Amino acid sequence: MKTLSIRSAFSRMLGLHALLVSATVGLAVWLAVQGEVHELLDDSLQSSSRVLAVLLADERTLTDPTLQLRLDKATDGIDESGRFAWQVVEYAGAGPARVLAHSSAAPHEPYRATSTAGFFDVGLWRIHGSTLGHEGRMLYVAQTHAERVEAQTEIALNTGLAAVAMVLLALVWLRIVVRRELQPLQRLSARLTLHDPLDPKATLGAAEREELQPVHDAVDELTARLARRVAQERAFAAHAAHALRTPLAGMDAQLAVALKTSPPDLTERLQQVRQAAGRLSHVVTAILTLFRSGVGLKRQSVNLKELMRRIPVDGLNVRVAEGALLVNADPDLLAAALINLLDNAVRHGATELHVETPSEQLVRLSDNGPGVDALRWQDLRLALEGGTPATDIGLGLALADLVAQAHGGRVELPVANRGFVVELSLPPELPKTPHHDMKS
Repeated sequence: MKTLSIRSAFSRMLGLHALLVSATVGLAVWLAVQGEVHELLDDSLQSSSRVLAVLLADERTLTDPTLQLRLDKATDGIDESGRFAWQVVEYAGAGPARVLAHSSAAPHEPYRATSTAGFFDVGLWRIHGSTLGHEGRMLYVAQTHAERVEAQTEIALNTGLAAVAMVLLALVWLRIVVRRELQPLQRLSARLTLHDPLDPKATLGAAEREELQPVHDAVDELTARLARRVAQERAFAAHAAHALRTPLAGMDAQLAVALKTSPPDLTERLQQVRQAAGRLSHVVTAILTLFRSGVGLKRQSVNLKELMRRIPVDGLNVRVAEGALLVNADPDLLAAALINLLDNAVRHGATELHVETPSEQLVRLSDNGPGVDALRWQDLRLALEGGTPATDIGLGLALADLVAQAHGGRVELPVANRGFVVELSLPPELPKTPHHDMKS
C-alpha cells in the first residue's frame, strides 16, 4: 500500500477547503445577485414602458398605418428575438377588452381581461401595465421569463468560473506554500541520513521550525542513550575477552606440555582439545578486536597474501590468487573475520580454501568442503539479510558480518557449484561530512 505523503495530504485537505469556501462564496454571491437581476430587469421593463407610452400617447400613432409601421420598425430590434412584446388594450365600458395595437411578438388577445397596472405574471411573460393617457386604455410591456433565466444563468456561470479560478489559484499558492514549509523536514531527513549516533560530537542542534525542535531533542537524546549503551556493551565485551584470554593461553601452554608427555593413546584426544581451545581463543580475539575501545576503524592498505601467511590453520591448505591483492580495511578486524571463516571451513570438512578479490574491496573465500543444501543456504542468506542472531548463522559468519558492517559493507553468500563461498564487501571509506556543523 502506497504511503500518503504529508505534502499530498495537506494539498488535498487545503484544496478541498478552498473548493468548499469558493463554492459557498459563489452560491452566496449568486443568491444575492439573483434578486438584483430581477430588480434591474423590472426597472428596464418599466423604463421601456415609459418610452413606449410617450410614443403611443398620440392618437395618430394608433390609427395611422404609416406611423404604425414606423413604430414597428423602431421596436423591431427589441422584439425580433420574441422575448419582448407590447400591447395597447382598450377597456370600453362593459364590453370586452380590445387590442388596438401590438408588437409582432405580442399575442392578438389582451394579456388581461381587466385593466391591471403595475407588474404581474401571465404564463411565460413578466408584464408591466400602465395607463396610456386615454381613459380605458392600457399599455402592457412584456418580457419572457426565459430572458431572465438566461441572465441568471450567465451570472451563475460567470460566478462559477470565478470560483474555479479562485480554487485553481489557491491550489497553486497552497502547493507552493506547503512545499516551502516542508523543506525544513526534508533537510532534517538529509541530516539524519548523515547523522552518526556513535559520534560523541554528533548533534542535530537547533531546529529550523519550532515544531521540529522536539524531534531534534528526541533524536539527540536517543543518540546519547545509544552511545552510552554501545559503550557499555563494548566495555563489557572487552573485559570478558580479556578475562578469557589469559586462561585460554594457559590452557594452550598446559596442553602443549601434556602432548609431549602424554601416552600415545591420549595424544589424539589432547590434540582435539588443543584445537578446540585454539578456536575459542580465535573467537575471543575477534570479540576483543571488534569491541576494543575507540570506535573508529584503523583503515590502511592490507596485502591479503601477507595477512593470510600470518593466519596458519592446521588441516587447511590456503591458496591466494596471483597478483597484488590489496584492500583498504582495518587489518585487525579483517584478520579476526578471516580467522573465524577459516576455522568454519575446517570444522565443516574443507581441506582447501581459495582467496581472491574479484572486484575492488571485495574478498571472496571458496572452499572444497561439502557445502550446505539449498534450503540451509537460503536460510543463511535470509538470516544475514535480516540481522538474525548468531545462533541461527553460526558465530563465525556472525563475527565476519559484524566486521563487514563495521566497514560499511556486508557478508554475501553467492551460489557455489562446489563447496561453500563467502564474500566480504568492504566499501572504501567515504569522506566525513561535518553534519553536526550544518546550518540550521
